[in-house]
Amino acid sequence: KAITIEVVNSKEESEIYELKTDAEFLEQAMEEAKEEGLTFEAEEGPYGLMVTIVNGEKAVFEEDNAYWSFNVNGEYCNYGVSEQPVEDGDAFEIVYTKAE
Repeated sequence: KAITIEVVNSKEESEIYELKTDAEFLEQAMEEAKEEGLTFEAEEGPYGLMVTIVNGEKAVFEEDNAYWSFNVNGEYCNYGVSEQPVEDGDAFEIVYTKAE
């Protein structure tokens, strides 16, 4: 499967990772993207894995009203990163999002 993962930080700067992967779920693809320079930290939360830091930038809702939003092919992901399916051609976005 050929996919892309785009990270958009709080300054709206974008970093794109292009992968060829056999990953079944997004979390596995993100792990593979570490070889391309993607970094992330996550913790197990009540609704599954919560990604709190991407490429060194922290987004923790309880602390700063911000979170990492996950999209696939322009639509909000319906699943958490550990259950979001990966299909050939998928374009994922991980976007720093601040609630108003």
